[in-house]
Amino acid sequence: MPKTLNRPVELSPLPTWLQRYREIRRQTLKLVETLGPDDQMVQSMADASPSKWHLAHTTWFFEEFILAQHFHGYARFDERFSFLFNSYYKRLGKHPHRSIRGTFSRPTLDQVRLYRVYVDDAMEELLVREASAEILRLVELGLNHEQQHQELIVTDIKHAFWTNPLRPSYQPERIRVVAASATAAPPLKWYCFDEGIYQIGDDTSHFAFDNELPRHPTYLSPFRIASRLVTNEEYLEFMADDGYTRPELWLSDAWDHVCENQWTAPLYWEQMDDGWRQYTCRGTMPLDPSEPVCHVSFYEADAFARWAGARLPTESEWEVAARSSRCSTISANLLENEIYHPAPAVHSKSQQPRMQQMLGDVWEWTSSPYSAYPGYRPPTGAEGEYNGKFMCNQMVLRGGSCVTPRSHIRESYRNFFLPQKRWQFSGIRLAHDGVA
Repeated sequence: MPKTLNRPVELSPLPTWLQRYREIRRQTLKLVETLGPDDQMVQSMADASPSKWHLAHTTWFFEEFILAQHFHGYARFDERFSFLFNSYYKRLGKHPHRSIRGTFSRPTLDQVRLYRVYVDDAMEELLVREASAEILRLVELGLNHEQQHQELIVTDIKHAFWTNPLRPSYQPERIRVVAASATAAPPLKWYCFDEGIYQIGDDTSHFAFDNELPRHPTYLSPFRIASRLVTNEEYLEFMADDGYTRPELWLSDAWDHVCENQWTAPLYWEQMDDGWRQYTCRGTMPLDPSEPVCHVSFYEADAFARWAGARLPTESEWEVAARSSRCSTISANLLENEIYHPAPAVHSKSQQPRMQQMLGDVWEWTSSPYSAYPGYRPPTGAEGEYNGKFMCNQMVLRGGSCVTPRSHIRESYRNFFLPQKRWQFSGIRLAHDGVA
């Protein structure tokens, strides 16, 4: 699902690009190492895709947008793949409906892997021959597109394994021993921000998606934002106070979803005789009360915030707070940590505590609808199809999650989903008006 850049980027020397290309392509294969051919065929719902399809579609991007357009004499691996693995690019022709991707028993997984090798060989040959600014721009776009699908591989296979009555583990060799008594989360504190005009959007010369641009001034009233994410324990208090049965806490459409789908807890939670448990990438585990609550919809996040006497931050407030806290991906819980599960906030020993979990752990719902920034213009051609045409009926999430690649996330990154969706690693951070 590529997104595009509206301005030039600072380009690295070719060897760096080639190394980055190889590393990201290898990371994708690493994510499916524990999966058999049958696992990679499963599509558990229309929102998800089989792992085999992710492997093929990310390869299709490099073939369709780079090799077919810029490598003279290139012969496609299979002409039919241009249609089969197109996700939704209308300007590139027809494509299968996403809900039937799990029916693609052919090509086989072995053929898809050969397709990846074939395209990788051609890409390396092209980059050695020619590394124009336009080609390198498209390579960077393709690599960021693949990193988005790396995240989706984990979220989709987690849902697929959860729907299996056997509840298999995605990471069977990495099952974590849970302590008998989990450490309580640090006290929730509030960080205050004065009213003013703040600059929002990407401010670097490096890669950014078009929906992060243009950078623009935004007026904000005084606000407060929580120092950490909402925990499982706090969400259990909402549930114990009949949060799922009180219509006054829910938006109208949200209440319809609660009733129609019989929501009583976050996705992957299950109440057993010995207490609440949740399904994770390491199988079903006891619920850790200090961990961030995860796999909640915007509707649930909004209802919890109302119950707590707070609200969700706007995406501009979130970005201002994240920039002020000088977030670093170095210590954040992201894909490369190979935990694939949100971790508790830690007790700070510093005299000057900082905001925690702004990057990684869970995507944080904001109260902002996904719409264009002032002055936004979608790029021309097929590249421009992704962002602009989806700026409707969706809500913005910020900050990345425990399955977001480290080099992929930043403070200005805008993710977005329909408000009822729960299979993404999504959670809650609270905010308040004023600076009391």
